[in-house]
Amino acid sequence: MRGNMNTGIARALLRRLPVGAPADDAGLKRVLGAGSLVALGVGVTIGAGLFSLTGVAAGSNAGPAVLISFVLAAVACAFAGLCYGELAGMIPAAGSAYVYAYAALGELAGWIIGWDLVLEYTVGASAVSVSWARYMRSLLDGWGIHLSPRFTASPFEVVGMAGGQPVQGIANVPAVFIIMVLSVLLMRGISESARLNAIVVAIKLTVIAAVIGFGLPYIKTANYIPFIPPNTGEFGHYGLSGILRAAGTIFFAYLGFDAVSTVAQETRNPGRDMPIGLLGSLAICTFVYIAFSFVLTGLVNYRDMIGDAAPVATAIDHTPFGWLQAAVKIGVICGFLSVILVLLLGQSRVFFAMARDGLLPPMFGRTHARLGTPVACHLFFMGVTGTLAAFLPIEQLAHMTSIGTLLAFVIVCVGVIVLRVREPDRPRVFRVPGGNIIPVAGIISCGIMMLSLDRLTWLRLVVWLAIGLVVYALYGIRHSRLGAVIPAMRGKS
Repeated sequence: MRGNMNTGIARALLRRLPVGAPADDAGLKRVLGAGSLVALGVGVTIGAGLFSLTGVAAGSNAGPAVLISFVLAAVACAFAGLCYGELAGMIPAAGSAYVYAYAALGELAGWIIGWDLVLEYTVGASAVSVSWARYMRSLLDGWGIHLSPRFTASPFEVVGMAGGQPVQGIANVPAVFIIMVLSVLLMRGISESARLNAIVVAIKLTVIAAVIGFGLPYIKTANYIPFIPPNTGEFGHYGLSGILRAAGTIFFAYLGFDAVSTVAQETRNPGRDMPIGLLGSLAICTFVYIAFSFVLTGLVNYRDMIGDAAPVATAIDHTPFGWLQAAVKIGVICGFLSVILVLLLGQSRVFFAMARDGLLPPMFGRTHARLGTPVACHLFFMGVTGTLAAFLPIEQLAHMTSIGTLLAFVIVCVGVIVLRVREPDRPRVFRVPGGNIIPVAGIISCGIMMLSLDRLTWLRLVVWLAIGLVVYALYGIRHSRLGAVIPAMRGKS
């Protein structure tokens, strides 16, 4: 009896989604084209790492060599981005890497990566909202409007009051506010959200061009010396290990590719438009990251960026253009909106796909009859994401997100190899060139960066996945739409 039950559980863990488009769109509206997908990718990819984590990674890990870190992260991302392009054309459904893993590796692997993606997007949106709040505070301070520091920082941070005395933060209220506003916008519809994203992406790219153009004459070459600061004796603190750890830390800046693929079920022609959106945004973002990080570390000495979540504002303060300082801060604030917007969009679509497949309660797998959006998902994550943004500092949020992104990319690269064996004759609108060389390179490069992250980051991931496995054992495996419910144990021996 026990053997039969174990066999049934094993089959349930390995059952796979059919490869191809879903039978229906589950109420989601197909309104997005290739241009909108490129804008979504650029919107979420340019901002998080560029505007906030550049200072953290340069100051604490790599120094001016953070430029090399961005190159390493871009190369690894290129491998994963190509693999995303192949799978997105084959499986044009909401859910991104969750759906790909479910179809290629089975239900347990799908659940693990889906649960991981939930953490990835939730923590990512929280981290960017914290940085948005700091830029907003910097802008308001310049206008003579001073928010209470205790309500713009987490309880784990010490901030200075107007009189100079240090106090403990209470909660980051501005970060919670922006999460609530954008969540409400997403509930109203994907078309409205895409239009807002296109506008703020244009503002963001204009800001980046302004920083590069006006900042180049004021670069101090002394800030590049030493280009690779000597290691302090601790892994990850400068030197080659610091470059590697910085690459792992800023890797969550490349969330855009995964976020784009979550809206496949809302794309008019996903087989053609998805690869264009993924690879087009990759090309744009890689160029921008390299150019921008070079100028930023030339304007500001890396030692002055330790713990700085608003390094662009700091860099502009090193130029004589008073008007540019305010304009850039406004542009950065607007640009962050698109990052938070797409991350909130991605997390809701993954949760929606998991609920649609029966692995989560059905209320999260339904769309609003008139709006055509998963309102329950948005409301749930508005509360969860807002809570993290209110009470955790940006450094902890960034590390939590990086490892989740890297794990998702590894699974996608594995999925390409597996489906080429299991579904060799399945039509592929886009195929990664070079056989399995690029998927294997993606697995290795992302795996190395995962290993470079600290033990506490790994512990958080293990704890989160352990919680997820408990949820799956208690609910998901028994309610999956793919197979019969596993019989409950009734004193069987």
